[in-house]
Amino acid sequence: MIKIGNNITLPDFPLLLAPMEDVSDPPFRYVCKQYGADLMYTEFISSEGLIRDAIKSRQKLDIFDYERPIGIQIFGGDEDAMALSAKIVDATNPDLLDINFGCPVKKVVCKGAGAGVLKDIDLMIRLTKAVIKSTNLPVTVKTRLGWDDNSINIMEVAERLQDVGVQALAIHGRTRAQMYKGSANWKYIAEVKNNPRIKIPIFGNGDVDSPEKALEYKNTYGVDGIMIGRAAIGYPWIFNEIKHFFKTGQHLPKPVIQNRVEVCKTHLEKSVQWKGEKLGLLEMRNHYANYFKGIPNFKETRTKLVTLNTSAEVLLLLDEIVFMEQFNLVDSI
Repeated sequence: MIKIGNNITLPDFPLLLAPMEDVSDPPFRYVCKQYGADLMYTEFISSEGLIRDAIKSRQKLDIFDYERPIGIQIFGGDEDAMALSAKIVDATNPDLLDINFGCPVKKVVCKGAGAGVLKDIDLMIRLTKAVIKSTNLPVTVKTRLGWDDNSINIMEVAERLQDVGVQALAIHGRTRAQMYKGSANWKYIAEVKNNPRIKIPIFGNGDVDSPEKALEYKNTYGVDGIMIGRAAIGYPWIFNEIKHFFKTGQHLPKPVIQNRVEVCKTHLEKSVQWKGEKLGLLEMRNHYANYFKGIPNFKETRTKLVTLNTSAEVLLLLDEIVFMEQFNLVDSI
């Protein structure tokens, strides 16, 4: 078992769903939980937005009991704002509070937040202390290897974060300069995990997109668990596929059209339920291509899915996809 703080117990080698902006909302988390995610996080939330009572930031605090254990992730570059937002998060009663020190996006970094803090470890520690002092929740961190290849400082970061009370650390194996390009370098993640000073759980993140790769990284780098991000978009089955492969060495059958449609329908229904018909339908349009990725002759059908104006029409078309697929006529819908 893996423990985070005193109140979170995870299975041996847990699989975590990475917090992803504009992706990791409650509808998406629901389907990932159904298919094996052990620990999930909200989209990252601006500390300043929470304090200003920005509607979008507040809505991201929505969590549900079936998601537990669930962490709320915040970011920011101001100690007072981070401390106050931690108190707001504390009141919503998640299982943990996570700090984002890894987001590479320019609009976040320019505010001295996210991966921008990797250039100033002293500030990172002050921000972390401010959060820990302001909450009763276990505090965890997600970060990157460093700012660029010439300033990889994850060993120092890990030790200092642990020393001030961080309960677990998720490391994306890229620098900020890499953004999401190139390959994740897990050797540095392994160095952190193998550091005898490090006692907290270390989770690796970056490029895991198959059961084989998950097993290879587990055995090679010795981390306590793996965090999966982009590979779960439109494919929540990856969590159970990895778990089954670990146990048996065998692959679960790949989801067929009917499986894809069922999960897509659930995601849509949850999206409309949470966000309302108009916004829920609009934001689901970003997911259809991922749910049906690799399906031949699907372009015209996908175009229809993103142009329909009611969830009832989309659900009807999804049912038609299953029916027509039985006769190899998906491209004729």
